[in-house]
Amino acid sequence: MENRIRTGSHYEELMGYSRAALGQGQIFVSGCSGLPAEGEPGCGPEQFARAVTKVEGILAKAGASLKDVVRTRVYLTDETEWDALAEAHGKAFGGIYPAATMVQVVRLIDPRMKIELEVTAVVAGA
Repeated sequence: MENRIRTGSHYEELMGYSRAALGQGQIFVSGCSGLPAEGEPGCGPEQFARAVTKVEGILAKAGASLKDVVRTRVYLTDETEWDALAEAHGKAFGGIYPAATMVQVVRLIDPRMKIELEVTAVVAGA
Protein backbone atom coordinates (compact mmCIF):
# COMPACT_ATOMS: atom_id res chain seq x y z
CA MET A 1 0.00 0.00 0.00
CA GLU A 2 1.19 3.50 -0.84
CA ASN A 3 2.35 5.35 2.27
CA ARG A 4 0.93 8.70 1.12
CA ILE A 5 -2.67 9.54 0.29
CA ARG A 6 -3.25 12.42 -2.06
CA THR A 7 -6.58 13.76 -3.27
CA GLY A 8 -5.40 15.89 -6.18
CA SER A 9 -6.02 19.16 -4.38
CA HIS A 10 -4.20 22.17 -5.81
CA TYR A 11 -2.90 22.89 -2.31
CA GLU A 12 -1.24 19.49 -1.98
CA GLU A 13 1.00 20.34 -4.93
CA LEU A 14 1.47 23.98 -3.93
CA MET A 15 2.45 23.16 -0.34
CA GLY A 16 4.11 19.81 -1.06
CA TYR A 17 2.03 17.76 1.35
CA SER A 18 -0.21 14.70 1.40
CA ARG A 19 -3.71 14.45 2.79
CA ALA A 20 -2.47 11.55 4.91
CA ALA A 21 0.78 9.77 5.63
CA LEU A 22 1.01 6.16 6.78
CA GLY A 23 3.78 4.47 8.71
CA GLN A 24 4.41 1.95 11.48
CA GLY A 25 0.72 1.21 11.89
CA GLN A 26 -0.25 4.87 12.14
CA ILE A 27 -2.25 7.10 9.81
CA PHE A 28 -1.71 10.83 10.17
CA VAL A 29 -4.51 12.80 8.49
CA SER A 30 -3.72 16.42 7.66
CA GLY A 31 -6.07 19.15 8.77
CA CYS A 32 -9.44 19.03 7.02
CA SER A 33 -11.80 21.95 6.77
CA GLY A 34 -15.53 21.64 6.53
CA LEU A 35 -16.10 24.18 3.79
CA PRO A 36 -18.70 23.03 1.26
CA ALA A 37 -17.90 22.90 -2.45
CA GLU A 38 -20.68 25.42 -3.00
CA GLY A 39 -22.98 27.56 -0.92
CA GLU A 40 -22.78 29.03 2.53
CA PRO A 41 -20.03 27.70 4.81
CA GLY A 42 -22.36 27.18 7.78
CA CYS A 43 -21.60 27.22 11.49
CA GLY A 44 -18.74 25.44 13.25
CA PRO A 45 -20.67 22.23 14.02
CA GLU A 46 -21.88 21.99 10.40
CA GLN A 47 -18.33 22.44 9.17
CA PHE A 48 -17.11 19.88 11.70
CA ALA A 49 -19.60 17.28 10.40
CA ARG A 50 -18.37 17.85 6.82
CA ALA A 51 -14.73 17.59 7.98
CA VAL A 52 -15.51 14.27 9.68
CA THR A 53 -16.97 13.00 6.39
CA LYS A 54 -13.74 14.00 4.62
CA VAL A 55 -11.67 12.24 7.27
CA GLU A 56 -13.79 9.09 6.90
CA GLY A 57 -13.08 9.01 3.17
CA ILE A 58 -9.36 9.51 3.67
CA LEU A 59 -9.20 6.80 6.34
CA ALA A 60 -11.12 4.42 4.05
CA LYS A 61 -8.45 4.89 1.37
CA ALA A 62 -5.92 3.76 3.98
CA GLY A 63 -8.02 0.74 4.97
CA ALA A 64 -9.21 2.28 8.22
CA SER A 65 -12.31 3.89 9.73
CA LEU A 66 -13.24 6.35 12.45
CA LYS A 67 -13.10 3.43 14.91
CA ASP A 68 -9.32 3.42 14.43
CA VAL A 69 -8.88 7.08 15.44
CA VAL A 70 -6.80 7.47 18.60
CA ARG A 71 -6.27 11.26 18.52
CA THR A 72 -8.19 14.29 17.30
CA ARG A 73 -7.25 17.94 17.15
CA VAL A 74 -9.87 20.57 16.47
CA TYR A 75 -8.95 24.16 15.77
CA LEU A 76 -11.88 26.56 16.13
CA THR A 77 -12.15 30.28 15.54
CA ASP A 78 -15.25 31.05 17.61
CA GLU A 79 -15.06 30.02 21.25
CA THR A 80 -18.80 30.60 21.63
CA GLU A 81 -19.32 27.45 19.53
CA TRP A 82 -17.24 25.30 21.89
CA ASP A 83 -20.22 23.53 23.50
CA ALA A 84 -21.85 22.78 20.14
CA LEU A 85 -18.52 21.57 18.73
CA ALA A 86 -17.95 19.37 21.76
CA GLU A 87 -21.37 17.84 21.14
CA ALA A 88 -20.60 17.33 17.43
CA HIS A 89 -17.28 15.68 18.38
CA GLY A 90 -19.14 13.38 20.76
CA LYS A 91 -21.60 12.46 18.03
CA ALA A 92 -18.77 11.53 15.64
CA PHE A 93 -16.37 9.92 18.11
CA GLY A 94 -18.57 8.83 21.03
CA GLY A 95 -17.80 5.22 21.87
CA ILE A 96 -14.38 5.54 20.24
CA TYR A 97 -13.05 7.97 22.85
CA PRO A 98 -9.84 9.18 21.20
CA ALA A 99 -7.49 11.53 22.99
CA ALA A 100 -8.72 14.98 21.98
CA THR A 101 -7.54 18.56 21.88
CA MET A 102 -9.64 21.59 20.99
CA VAL A 103 -7.84 24.89 20.54
CA GLN A 104 -9.20 28.32 19.75
CA VAL A 105 -7.24 30.19 17.10
CA VAL A 106 -7.65 33.76 15.91
CA ARG A 107 -8.43 32.59 12.37
CA LEU A 108 -7.71 29.87 9.88
CA ILE A 109 -6.17 30.30 6.43
CA ASP A 110 -9.55 30.93 4.75
CA PRO A 111 -11.69 33.39 6.74
CA ARG A 112 -14.83 31.31 5.97
CA MET A 113 -13.30 28.36 7.86
CA LYS A 114 -14.59 28.05 11.41
CA ILE A 115 -12.88 24.75 12.21
CA GLU A 116 -10.11 22.46 11.08
CA LEU A 117 -9.88 18.80 12.11
CA GLU A 118 -6.85 16.55 12.07
CA VAL A 119 -6.69 12.97 13.30
CA THR A 120 -4.29 10.14 13.98
CA ALA A 121 -5.45 6.55 13.58
CA VAL A 122 -3.73 3.27 14.41
CA VAL A 123 -4.20 0.18 12.23
CA ALA A 124 -2.08 -2.96 12.08
CA GLY A 125 -0.20 -3.04 8.78
CA ALA A 126 -0.77 0.60 7.87
